[in-house]
Amino acid sequence: MGMDQVERVAALRARVALWRAASERVALVPTMGNLHQGHLTLVREARARAERVVVSIFVNPLQFGPSEDLNAYPRTLAEDMRQLEAEGCDLVFTPTPEVVYPRGQEGQTRVEVPGISDILCGASRPGHFVGVATVVCKLLNMVQPDVALFGEKDFQQLMVIRRMVEDLDMPVQIVGVPIVREADGLAMSSRNGYLKPEERERAPALYRLLCQAADALRAGQAVDAVEEAARERLAEAGLRPDYVSVRSAVDLRVPCPQDDRLVILAAAYLGRARLIDNLQLRRPLDSLG
Repeated sequence: MGMDQVERVAALRARVALWRAASERVALVPTMGNLHQGHLTLVREARARAERVVVSIFVNPLQFGPSEDLNAYPRTLAEDMRQLEAEGCDLVFTPTPEVVYPRGQEGQTRVEVPGISDILCGASRPGHFVGVATVVCKLLNMVQPDVALFGEKDFQQLMVIRRMVEDLDMPVQIVGVPIVREADGLAMSSRNGYLKPEERERAPALYRLLCQAADALRAGQAVDAVEEAARERLAEAGLRPDYVSVRSAVDLRVPCPQDDRLVILAAAYLGRARLIDNLQLRRPLDSLG
């Protein structure tokens, strides 16, 4: 049987019920479409972890701010479908906003993960992670998968979703999949398409600076100094820093001297694009003092 596309929850659940009756594991890969190799890596990982793979394509209006790029966000459904069929996806769920939010956005019950949603990208994009948590909660309830896969490029998003699933006792395994990068190190993103050629040449500086910051932390340099140096170098490279922050890779709090599992998270503006990236590292215990 080939790949199918459904837009309604009843049709989605009917298909998943058949798989459940056959004792087949179901994996979900939630996306906003405009698929690239990062997304397809998630689909391949899903294939390795389950007999059946559902990919959702939904540009979620609830996670976009009033002045953000909802209308401009690239939509390439025909090409997305072709790529998903080639990867052996079983079902593509393409709901409309009316299916996901039948009472409209204002009337929608919302899911808020406190604290972790308000820092970093949450500070720059107020309400963003409420929109993310709400739609992911709905998708997990619609599909009821055994496992759901998310890219680690959106590290804070992954942490928000893990916390939500834990706090709401949702019976699904959340899997983070490592960042897929271009040959020059730039993390793959649908928003990279906004970059003009000269901006695209400058964009890999973000990852280079994360690598330099990681080396500095491993060498025992102070967190504040590493963050400040990275922000200055980003500006020198022609990017407008939003933030560069070193956090605990376990829960995103400001790290204690005893924390050895760290993540450096960064966001910067380049032309029309807001680029985000992160790098996880282990700080040697003998440098912790």
